[in-house]
Amino acid sequence: MTKLLTIQGGKPLQGSVRVRGAKNLVPKAMVASLLGSSPSQLRNVPEIKDVEIVTNLLTIHGVKVEADVDTGDLTLDPSQMRTAEHSEIDAHAGDSRIPILFCGPLMHRNGEAFIPDLGGCRIGDRPIDYHLEVLRTFGAVVDKQATGIHITAPKGLKGAKLELPYPSVGTTEQVLLTAVLADGITELKNAAVEPEIHDLIAILQQMGAIITVNTDRTIRIEGVERLGGYKHRAIPDRIESASWASAALVTRGDIYVQGAAQRDLSAFLNTYRKIGGEFEVDDGGIRFWHAGGQLEPLVLETDVHPGFMTDWQQPMVVALTQAHGVSIVHETVYENRFGFTEPLRRMGASIQLHRECLGSNPCRFGQRNFLHSAVISGPAELQGADIDVPDLRGGFSHLIAALAASGTSRVTGIEIIDRGYEHFMDKLHALGADVELTER
Repeated sequence: MTKLLTIQGGKPLQGSVRVRGAKNLVPKAMVASLLGSSPSQLRNVPEIKDVEIVTNLLTIHGVKVEADVDTGDLTLDPSQMRTAEHSEIDAHAGDSRIPILFCGPLMHRNGEAFIPDLGGCRIGDRPIDYHLEVLRTFGAVVDKQATGIHITAPKGLKGAKLELPYPSVGTTEQVLLTAVLADGITELKNAAVEPEIHDLIAILQQMGAIITVNTDRTIRIEGVERLGGYKHRAIPDRIESASWASAALVTRGDIYVQGAAQRDLSAFLNTYRKIGGEFEVDDGGIRFWHAGGQLEPLVLETDVHPGFMTDWQQPMVVALTQAHGVSIVHETVYENRFGFTEPLRRMGASIQLHRECLGSNPCRFGQRNFLHSAVISGPAELQGADIDVPDLRGGFSHLIAALAASGTSRVTGIEIIDRGYEHFMDKLHALGADVELTER
């Protein structure tokens, strides 16, 4: 049986939604609990697929995970850790890329780690080879097998000096989770410094780690012999917050996002106001709405933090299809992120993709034959269409396009959206969307 979402578009979204802990932080914080010698408590945890996957992976490794669904609190007790069977890991990993981050903690605690073939959204080149090379630098021995990769550290893990060719979030997380219990000092240059990275560092510091972040993107970790547990409230999900903000703009609606934090949305809010959206911040969250006039075109480039986040780009592209004039979006983080635009074109959007760097700064994809710049002409009259969700952020973008379009859209593959958007169907109903979910 597959799920089919039928959307009757053309109705403004109005009301309130709640955003909880960041998808890009919570699963990694859960993995960090493996490093502790005592239980950890994580608050503000959303009910999303990635949390379920990590819960299952922790459980088969002997970690006791207790969840309070009403409060969003997790207790994670690693005192009975064990080595899981390879078949168990493979069965529970699904298409998630999270298992690669288990390597350092499992080697510290169990002396070995196993990761199956990894999945994830098909939005660009996200190889694990660099993760493996980083682990080798710490002293790990990597054995690639037919069913996955077996990793050991027969001589223990040692501090290392590393410099990333690009400030990768996943590789920075790998280094942090491995270096905190490694013998000696680790220095990581050109590290990612996203808010979720800083929140992970705060968690590790609570556990007893010694980590310094310099202003030149250098992170220095002094390995310690032992870590304890933590008690931490996860930062709110800035991607989901921005997604609902874009939904308000595209549908000419008015949405209050409870839990949204201005601090981590600065670049998005500037762009939101430039295009013609309005927002109002209070202690509980942020209200987003269409200001009533025509939306303005703009030139937009994605970048690592503190720039405009790549995960904000796809919903914003839908909003730009409604702007009066020509907009340019230059994607510099993932080379294949514009694959989601084909359904938008079928709905009536005018979007042209280009291999050239059309932003103000040349990027690493400019000479590599990737369609990583988009020219968007608007406003477009969107019409309902049949859509199969390609990836998490692109899928949500298709949903808000369908909600703004005239007529009926039929959407399949919506299970992908459960990975990063908590109770999104309930939220759509609460906002007055005309949607129906059936199985066929």
